[in-house]
Formats: sequence, structure tokens, C-alpha cells
Amino acid sequence: MATCPRGCGPAVRLCQKLNRLKTLEDDMMATSLKRCLSTLDLTLMGVGGMVGSGLYVLTGTVAKDTAGPAVIISFVFAGIASLLAAFCYAEFGARIPKTGSAYMFTYVSVGELWAFLIGWNVILENMIGGAAVARAWSGYLDSIFNHAIQNFTETHIMQWNVPFLAHYPDLLAAGILVVASFFISFGVQVSSYLNHIFSTVSMGVIVFILVFGFVLAEPANWSQEQGGFAPYGMSGILAGSATCFYAFVGFDVIASSSEEAKNPQKAVPIATAISLGLAATAYILVSTVLTLMVPWHTLDPNSALADAFFRRGYSWAGIVVAVGSICAMNTVLLCNLFSLPRIVYAMAEDGLFFSIFARVNPITKVPVNAILVFGILMATMALIFDLEALVQFLSIGTLLAYTFVAASVIVLRFQPEKTSSKGTPSTSPIPNNEPSPAPLESQTISEDSEEPKQYESFSDKLQLVERQKQKERRGVGQLKACWEPYLDRLLGDCEPGEVVAFCVLTLIVSSVSLCVVLEFGKKQLQLPLWSFTMLLVIFSLAYILSLAIIWVHEPQRNNKTFQVPLVPLTPGASILFNVFLMMKLSLLTWIRFTVWIAIGLFVYFGYGIWHSKEGIRELQPKDMAARYVVLPSGSLVETVQSVQPDSQLDTSAHHIDSPAASAAEECNRKR
Repeated sequence: MATCPRGCGPAVRLCQKLNRLKTLEDDMMATSLKRCLSTLDLTLMGVGGMVGSGLYVLTGTVAKDTAGPAVIISFVFAGIASLLAAFCYAEFGARIPKTGSAYMFTYVSVGELWAFLIGWNVILENMIGGAAVARAWSGYLDSIFNHAIQNFTETHIMQWNVPFLAHYPDLLAAGILVVASFFISFGVQVSSYLNHIFSTVSMGVIVFILVFGFVLAEPANWSQEQGGFAPYGMSGILAGSATCFYAFVGFDVIASSSEEAKNPQKAVPIATAISLGLAATAYILVSTVLTLMVPWHTLDPNSALADAFFRRGYSWAGIVVAVGSICAMNTVLLCNLFSLPRIVYAMAEDGLFFSIFARVNPITKVPVNAILVFGILMATMALIFDLEALVQFLSIGTLLAYTFVAASVIVLRFQPEKTSSKGTPSTSPIPNNEPSPAPLESQTISEDSEEPKQYESFSDKLQLVERQKQKERRGVGQLKACWEPYLDRLLGDCEPGEVVAFCVLTLIVSSVSLCVVLEFGKKQLQLPLWSFTMLLVIFSLAYILSLAIIWVHEPQRNNKTFQVPLVPLTPGASILFNVFLMMKLSLLTWIRFTVWIAIGLFVYFGYGIWHSKEGIRELQPKDMAARYVVLPSGSLVETVQSVQPDSQLDTSAHHIDSPAASAAEECNRKR
């Protein structure tokens, strides 16, 4: 057997720390937060999180600068990719009803470092989302007053011409974030009540836009005289899809709220499906109306819908739309400020982030420190950054989170479930620790026998029964019985779930390679045709082969909660779609993303890895194994023996006995 060189021990231990998984308790409904949200609350929260500035601002921006009227197709593509990701979020939210969203899902299936990086990016995602919506909210309100607020700020306060920053400090956007943070700190019921009000007004205005907009529609605005339906071609449509992804990021607020839902097993999947369906329908129909009302190249990116009605001679309708857009943006602000502190709270609760953010107010049952601190940080971002820079940077964090959640679904689906009576993952059986008598099952408790008999614990007997069942059916993560004659020699020696985990890694690598070749192969890399074709074939085969190998393994079959259909095809397609959209983003976005990841690694290795509760749990005493002993009187008593590591089995026989077991030993000595 190969042994590790002496110098690689610290590296191995470091890798084990970076990839340790979160331990889930038996009672996952137990929480320090307050479970009071219904299915309707979660649905309106999801709708409110998605239907905001994306509907009232982003539709005009993408239509004018990126895709033209084909922004409709861009929203369809972005909606499909979001649907695939939403399936994955719904399964995790129902199965693991804990706050933390993508961070929590990655922690229980992939590893600690990856979970931290995902959580770190989700934090930035929510901060940028809230700041971008606040800027859009401010711009819309300013447009009602003919940009009087902007003119006053630039003239009497200050303005600057700094690259990547706004031309002036948006005090109004920063102020609304501070006020919203104040309301969020009063508790989840206050947040839900405000969201109900604003969502109702917003949906009423959307119905008004669709009815009145189709009345004013002019098909000539899609004609070739105006540039046609897709003036920027397929490249513009796909680039628009990457930007339109911002419109659908809000559905993950439902998964973030699962720890405060009354019945998350049912409410989370239902709320996710309904809210995403409503949002996608609204985006597609409103984009259609907007590009039919006025020519796409004349749209005002800052207030497209209100300006469209104003130019058609219905200024009063523009005011109605502006009021509805402000209400819609209020719901997005509330959802961002609602989910962001809970992700920070989840990371702090696990010890990976500063412990001050893990404190929950005993009265309001919300993490007040996280709400106020990150609300102020979000307000600062809204004060100095412009909307375009914020939106472009937002998509990459969202797509990365979706990719890891999809990969986590595959890993967890084909991973054997390991639980113990204490709710911690059970350790694998230690082989050859002592000779186990073959006729153990035939031993019976006899009151007439005067010699004490020793029995394995009840859980050991259950394992014996389970082993007999395994002979008849394959376990989770193992090859399916029909494929065993063909692939057992190649894959049969691997641990359950090990091959699937490797294939998931191969799936991600092949997806990235395939998308890089498709996006940059002909232009930037200037590959010849034969090389371009060969690389496409190689990476496509690697992707398909990874899916096929995963499929021939036995998955978990859980009928208690929602499960993603067609695994691994659905999450595999989500990974490929998300990676492809990430390749459409600009180089500057990737540079900003790299800088943020570097800051996150500094925080993790400086604080998180040393304060991780999973690391502290590893230092605690090992579990104790129970055995049962029959005394001469016929009574059954329990003895407790510490579980020894493999290296200590031959050198240590230390065990801790209960008083009844000591009495049994004393009886043996007397005889």
C-alpha cells in the first residue's frame, strides 16, 4: 500500500480542513429565528425579489444597447437557465430548511472553503443588487421631477469624474437603504407585511401596462426600417441573456427564508415555481409591449416604460408606471435586505465569519447587527457606484452560485446518507478491530444461564439486517444492478459516491473548456477549423460521458420532499448554461470578481478556518460505542466503550464502563 511522504502530512490535513462538510442536526426545524412565513408570504417575497428594476429599467437598457426587440428571447433564455437553477434551490430549501441559501447547500455537500467562497459571493451579490435597485429607484423618482434632484446635487453639493464611479453622490439612494434597513430590523412579520403591500401595487401596475400597452402597440416598430427584430444578432441575444439574469436572482430569497417558514418542505418548492413563472411571464410580456410602443433605439434607459407612455401622449400613464415601479423596487430592496443578513448570520453561526453577526435579537428574532452593518455598506455602494457597473458585476456572482448549487444537487443525490442517533454523520465501520463471532445473531438472552453474555448494540443488529438487504438491491452511490456486469471491474472498487464526485468535477471542467472554445476559439484564440472542431468534440464527449457515468449509479429515492427531476441531466444542463453565460461577461467583470475572491480568501484563512465550528467539533472527544451485557440475574445493562482510531486499535484497550458493567466483571472474578 502506498504511503504518504513525511512532508505531505500538513498538506493533507489542510486539504481535509478545506473540504470538511457541515454536520446537520436531527431536528432541522429547530432554530433561533421565528417560523411564521406561509406559502403566500414566500411566493410574494419571490415575486417581489424578481419583479423590480429588472422590469422597469433593465428591459429598456438591454433592448437599446444589447439585443433590440430580441430582448424577449434574451429573457426567455435567462428564464430557462433560472428555472434549472430554481429546481435545485427548491430541492435544497425543502430538504435542508436552514438559512444561508447557496452557502448552506454547498457546505453540506461540497466542502467548507467552497461554501465560504460561495457565501462570500452571495453577500456581494445581495449588496450589489440592493445598491443597484436603490440607484434605479432614485433615478425613477428623479425622472418624475424632471431630474431636479440630480441637478441640485451636482450644482450645490458635489460631482466627480472618476472612472467606474457615478458622476455624483446619490444621496437619495443611500437614504432609502438606511430607512429600509431600519424597518427590516423590526422582525420578519413587519418585512412580510410591507412586502405584501408593495407587491400588490406593483402587480396591479403591471396589469395596467400590459392592457394599455397592447392597445398602443405598433408592429411597425419591429420592421426592418427600424432595424429589425434582432439588430445585434445571436451574439447580442446571448449577451443580453447574461445581463437579464439580474432580473431573476430574487428567487433565492425563498430558500434563504426557509428557516423562517412554517412548512418549508411544501412551501419552498411551491413558492419557487409560482413566483418564477409569474416573473418570467411579466418580463416577456412587458418587453414585448415596450418594444412595440416605441422604436427600440429611441428608448430612455433610465425610465423606459414611463418615457414610452409620455411620448405616446399619455403623461398621466407614465406617472402611474413610475409610482408602480417605485413600489416594485421597494419590494426588491426589502428582499435584498432580508436575505443578506441571514446569509451573513449563517456564516457567522458556523464560525466562518465574525461572531458578532451571529447574534439574534431576543425580541424581534432577527440578526440586527448584520442588518444594520450591511445595510450601511449597501448604502455606501449606492452612494458612489453607477447602475451599469453594478449590474454587470452582479451576474457573475449569481451564475457561480447557481453552478455550485447544481453541482451540489448531483453530489448529494448520489451520496449515501450517513446519520446516527445523535444526528451526526456516522463513522464507517472499523474493519478487523476484533474477531466478531459468526453466530452472533443466534445468541439469545437466557435467564437460566449464569454466565454473562455480550451483545452488539441495537444499531449493529440493524446494520446486519441492512447488509442482507444490500445483497438484494444496490446501495446509494453504487452501480445499478443492470450495469454491474459491464462496469463492476472498472468502477466496482470505488467507495459509494466517489465516482460521482469525480464525474461532477469532470462535468464542470468540460463545461468550462467547451464554453471557452465556443466563445473565444475563433476570434481571440484564432484556432484553425480542424483544431476548433476537434476540441469541441473532445469536450462534448467528456461532458456527455460524465453525465452517463453518473446516471448508471444508484440515486437516493426520497418521496418526503421535492426532488429535482431528471438528475443528472437537469443540474448538468444548468451548469453548462450558467458557465456559458459567464463567458459572455466582460474581462473587467472577471477582474473585479478575482479581486473580491482574493479578499474572501484573506478573510477565510485569517479568521474562518480557525473559528470553524466543524473544526472545533473535530477536536471534541470521539463518539462512544454502546454494548449490552446480560448479568447472571438476567437483567440487561449497557456498557460504553470509546471508539478508537485505526492506529490505536492494537495498542489501546482503554474503555469506560458503567457501574453495572463493573459489577459483571466482579462476578466473573468471584467465579
